[in-house]
Amino acid sequence: MEFGTSHEGWVGVLLSDGTVPRPAIFDTGSGPDVHQTSHWAVYDGRFPHIPRAATLHAVCSCGWSGPEHPLDWDTIGTRALEDAADEQADACCRDWDKHTVVVEAAAIPLPAPLTGLLDQLEAEIGKLGTSSPLAAVRAVRLLELTAREAGYEPTRCVQHDSPGAGGGRARPH
Repeated sequence: MEFGTSHEGWVGVLLSDGTVPRPAIFDTGSGPDVHQTSHWAVYDGRFPHIPRAATLHAVCSCGWSGPEHPLDWDTIGTRALEDAADEQADACCRDWDKHTVVVEAAAIPLPAPLTGLLDQLEAEIGKLGTSSPLAAVRAVRLLELTAREAGYEPTRCVQHDSPGAGGGRARPH
């Protein structure tokens, strides 16, 4: 969650020629609505316009992709791919989890006192959520505003590649 959309992962599909298939299109037959998906489990070759997956692999929005996990169609037979290849899909998820661990390890470390404060703040808001959910929601909103204000000047410094000189607190626009 820390890295947002820059490290979203999913199970990807490769065809026997090593290419990534187009999204599968399902025409509902009535009206202009057409459903399309790239979910790995639809690439079972049952429909003429949807190819059969040869391998599954983890994919991350950062461009990283994991090792290939081949699909044995002789073993899969006529079973639904989602059931027959759940082990390969789970392996892809584990590969992506390992990738995110590497990403997190490469991130700039935070000072221990700050990490402690963040953990304590999360715990306190969690307790408040039990006794007074509306107060917890207010605390989270104030935390968002505080984070935005506190992060303004450091963000400007990073964006302008300047050393962290900024004296006072600049307010966001």
